[in-house]
Amino acid sequence: MNALTSATYTVEGGYEIRVSEAGEGPAVVFLHGSGPGASAASNFKQNIDAFVDAGYRVILPDLIGYGASSKPEGIDYTLQLFVDTVYDALRQHGIESATLVGNSLGGGIAIQMELDHPGFATNFIFMAPGCVAEQASYFTMPGIAKMKSSFGSAEFNEEDQRRLVSNLVHDDFVPHITDDLVAERFAVARQQSKDVLARMVTPNLGPRLGELKQPMLVLWGLNDEFCPESHSRLFLDQCENVRAMTFGRTGHWVQLERASEFNRYSVEFLNEYR
Repeated sequence: MNALTSATYTVEGGYEIRVSEAGEGPAVVFLHGSGPGASAASNFKQNIDAFVDAGYRVILPDLIGYGASSKPEGIDYTLQLFVDTVYDALRQHGIESATLVGNSLGGGIAIQMELDHPGFATNFIFMAPGCVAEQASYFTMPGIAKMKSSFGSAEFNEEDQRRLVSNLVHDDFVPHITDDLVAERFAVARQQSKDVLARMVTPNLGPRLGELKQPMLVLWGLNDEFCPESHSRLFLDQCENVRAMTFGRTGHWVQLERASEFNRYSVEFLNEYR
């Protein structure tokens, strides 16, 4: 994998946000999803090289509460908090505009960031983006129910972490989950507050999708148990310049489960608008 360089920025509230990067060229910001142990590097390590080799500057921020960024306790983790802190860090990092690539929660962050800062996004790549329905509806999804564990307690262990990661993917992919991935995410999860999940608050941005005018590529696993694939129609029905792709026998992590296809289709899409 291309070597990453990292910088840490202090944003409003005194929080620290870590931003890593590799490559040169037009900026592509990868916004990761939620879950115990999540970080930008662990969520996108199978994608970095393909984008760098295609001539793009890959930007990998760790969201507040995740990775190497601050992990405050006793606060609500609102979508606005995620957006404001990562946007501040990106601007300090010198990013004035970028392609926004968002998976799950990261997709919701990308949508809200563009709504708050029109023109910051040059285009979008979404993988099972969240925040396009009422928050309560996501809690009815089977994957969310499976996420219940001892996360946040002293009993949380690597087997719990492996089970949580396995829940994100289709059964076909479970044998490909490496010990290194589990260990990497477990090291982060042990430092996280349970508030990062228990006190997360997200709005329904579905009615505002039509405000996004940039070209977008939407990719979804048909077997996603966290964000239903049917939500892809929200983008197709409302957005002006959108194409959507669905992958069979694929769960919530298209960028990992279908890494080679994701990389190829995404780079081809970006090259069209370069």
